[in-house]
Formats: sequence, C-alpha cells, structure tokens
Amino acid sequence: MGDFTGFGVEIEKHFSKLGKDIQEFVEKVVPLSHDEKDFAPDCDILESETEFKVLLDLPGLSKKEIGIALKNHVLTIKGERDIEAGEGEEFKRQERRRGAFARSFALPESVNTAEISANFRNGVLTVSMPKAESLKDTTNIPVN
Repeated sequence: MGDFTGFGVEIEKHFSKLGKDIQEFVEKVVPLSHDEKDFAPDCDILESETEFKVLLDLPGLSKKEIGIALKNHVLTIKGERDIEAGEGEEFKRQERRRGAFARSFALPESVNTAEISANFRNGVLTVSMPKAESLKDTTNIPVN
C-alpha cells in the first residue's frame, strides 16, 4: 500500500509539472495580466502558412467598446462589458461576467505588423496578422 501512495505522489508531481510547463508556454505566447479583471474573454490562436489569427469571444459588446493597440510587437485588446438589470428588474442569478478586460499577445517576429486587420462579427473579434513576405519567399538551400 505504501508503494501505491508513493506512486500517486509521483504521478501528482508529474501532472503539476506538466501543468506548469503548459502554463509557462501560454504565458510566453500570451502574457497574462495579473491585474484583477472582472471579465476575461475566451481566446483561440490559429496559425496557417500565411497568417496568425486571434479570435476572442466578446458577446454583448459593440465595435466602439473594443480597443486594439499594437506597441513593441505586443498586441493588446481592451474593452468593457456592462450588464445591468432593466427598470423594475433585479437579478435572481447572474453568471455572465462583466467589467473591464485586457488581453495582450506577444507577436512572433514573423508577423507583418503593417498589415494587421480586425473584424467583429456575431460577437467574435478576429484579428488577422499576415506573416512577412520575406519569410514566405525563403528558399531551401541543399547541403552538398
């Protein structure tokens, strides 16, 4: 029985290390803000041969409530979602998060920052970041 407990502890260590490794990787790609934010929108990051895409779920926001900035190769998306009860109403349950949010993404050097574009449709913000042409035109050099 003692061996099994030791094995369980060992497995636990591996899982917590794996979790830590994954978290560190994510934080390098997406530096997480340690400020207390009320609302942290879900995000997907996609890569194809020609571009990177960041998709953020922002239901209940309008285009004018979303701010996108680029500085020192870091893309920051900010906004605020306000959810209020109507006249004569009170919340009996409130699960939808509200408040300010900011998500920052360290962009790979291969992104052509001059051609970043954003599109907001059906509550989803899509930021498209084309890869630099010079990297796409790279030719392989055979080793003789």
